[in-house]
Amino acid sequence: MGKNDTLLQAFEWYLPDDSQHWNKLKVLAPSFSNLGVTMVWLPPAYKGAGGVHDVGYGVYDLYDLGEFDQKGTIPTKYGTKQEYLDAIDALQKENISVLADIVLNQKMGGDTEETIDVIKIDSNNRNEEIGGDCQITAWTKFTFPNRHGKYSTFIWNASHFDGIDWDEKKKQSAIYLIEGKNWDTNVDDEHGNYDYLMGCDIDFKNEEVLQEFNCWGKWYLDTTGINGMRLDAVKHIDNQFFKNWLPDMRAYKGENFFAVGEYWNGDLGKLQEYLVDASDCMSLFDVPLHYQLLNASDTNGNFDMRELFQGTLVENDPWHAVTFVDNHDTEPGQSLESFVLSWFKPLAYTIILLRRDGLPCVFYGDLYGIPAKDIPAVAELPTLMKIRELYAYGEQHDYFDDSDIIGWTRSGIDEFAGSGLAVVLSNRIGGSKRMYIGTSHAGKEFKDILGYSSNTVMIDEEGCGEFSCTDGSVSVWLEKTLEVKVSLD
Repeated sequence: MGKNDTLLQAFEWYLPDDSQHWNKLKVLAPSFSNLGVTMVWLPPAYKGAGGVHDVGYGVYDLYDLGEFDQKGTIPTKYGTKQEYLDAIDALQKENISVLADIVLNQKMGGDTEETIDVIKIDSNNRNEEIGGDCQITAWTKFTFPNRHGKYSTFIWNASHFDGIDWDEKKKQSAIYLIEGKNWDTNVDDEHGNYDYLMGCDIDFKNEEVLQEFNCWGKWYLDTTGINGMRLDAVKHIDNQFFKNWLPDMRAYKGENFFAVGEYWNGDLGKLQEYLVDASDCMSLFDVPLHYQLLNASDTNGNFDMRELFQGTLVENDPWHAVTFVDNHDTEPGQSLESFVLSWFKPLAYTIILLRRDGLPCVFYGDLYGIPAKDIPAVAELPTLMKIRELYAYGEQHDYFDDSDIIGWTRSGIDEFAGSGLAVVLSNRIGGSKRMYIGTSHAGKEFKDILGYSSNTVMIDEEGCGEFSCTDGSVSVWLEKTLEVKVSLD
């Protein structure tokens, strides 16, 4: 059994627009390794329509990684192409796998207008027309004049898109289906059909598009040397695309690299259906668990903790579940705002980091804080990450037998000295549980490494102990002789 994997989302939405993030991550690489991070998800590295201010999802040019003077800047929000490559290299030298954020659903910031025939669509039901045919002027031609054809001479035009949301002639915003086109069908059925998300919606039925993405993917793998991918907005993309594209990319790279998709839906059934339709070609973020954690944090202690994992991906398909507490989209002020309340954050991270199932993803905004929103870092998080790396091993015994107080133990394994732990947490009134941790720990004394419970627990000859936590808190019990030293420097 190897070391536990931990994924770090190494950015948050409100980072400064100073083009210094790649340099910062290069410096932080040893610190990430010291915290037990084995995988890092980097933000989108390509030039966005917003130039240096673009977080990366308003994709303009997939081939511009901060190399060309486009959209008013050479570097992206995060830095230059060489700084991006240097950050990847620094992380990999620390034995950290690098996941690139792959954004293929839309393009924004076109270079030239085209006059196109369209049909206006009901935004609440994308299958319904709300007007006859009309002509609009749209920014649907992408010529990338300052790249001068380097890496690719492909020119995007209206034929490569399904829809658009802006008529430049009338200065009018609406959803327009391009004449002769149909929305992709193998997508989420929210709003009737959720193919369209934003900007120029890419037509995944177009053979020229598919060929270009195949060429670009190979170029990106060759150029960056990434180890895996985080796939953006997969519920808006025909589920057959990644089913075919990812195996092609893996075959080209010569390894079965890790990929995780963002299918934002709190319905477990939708996630399971997608995995089947896409032939399990990727893992998915456990959005249902995120909402369970949110509900547990903001219901004034009325959430039944015994049902915490009910309807979650990690409970039903742990092999394909990437668990998380929050991300860049759930931050205050963002499109999917659903930020877990601060008092519950230590409990939430204990839940995803110290259990057996799922790949936990730690959010940069929780690890370092979000200064733009005056949100502090989660103080306990570095310690919990280190505990995962060193001690969260062995058989798991669950005690989900109370609506407020739940717990579990990990029995430990010989390969990791001192491993084994007990966790008790409560979303309301504290208390204690007698839990079995294993006879190999008999006679050993345990302490709460987080320091919320001041007593110690002696493990009896049956391998059990009476472990406790205080009100609305979590206690993580390790052998008394152990220390957990962490640093964010």
